[in-house]
Amino acid sequence: MTESQRESVPRNDGDELDTALSFLRFARGCVLKKASGLSDEQLREVRVPTGTTILGLVAHLTAGERYWFGWTLAGSGADDDETDFEADPSSRPTAEVLQDYRDAIADSDALITRLCHPEARTARTVDGVHKTMRWVLAHMTSETARHAGHADILREQIDGTTGR
Repeated sequence: MTESQRESVPRNDGDELDTALSFLRFARGCVLKKASGLSDEQLREVRVPTGTTILGLVAHLTAGERYWFGWTLAGSGADDDETDFEADPSSRPTAEVLQDYRDAIADSDALITRLCHPEARTARTVDGVHKTMRWVLAHMTSETARHAGHADILREQIDGTTGR
């Protein structure tokens, strides 16, 4: 096994927002790292019975960024009925899918920076309650880290590369 993608977790421990955002950025970076250096065919390669691919995980996380930060936190963009969390990126160019994720991340980070406080409340409710940005950050960090783990397993199956 090649362990060429390992790096340390963030050491940020300043204020709450800086720490939370650094761990979210770390998880996002792990996902993008899993996609780096692979061919279009490898990114679309199905290695598990569910049909999950690395590129499919990227498309899913893009929808998540836009839904949780854009729709739920900011109150803009596509709602739950319009958000396709199971989007099939097979008909889209790989570079477009990856750039779409980077763009969604940049939009989310700009919103987080603008709101600037973990106690900021969501514009839309979650189960009838306006959650805090803290909750949205924690939710997206756990989702992104979980899917980074899926991508790590797929990457190991594809070319033996491991690491976080």
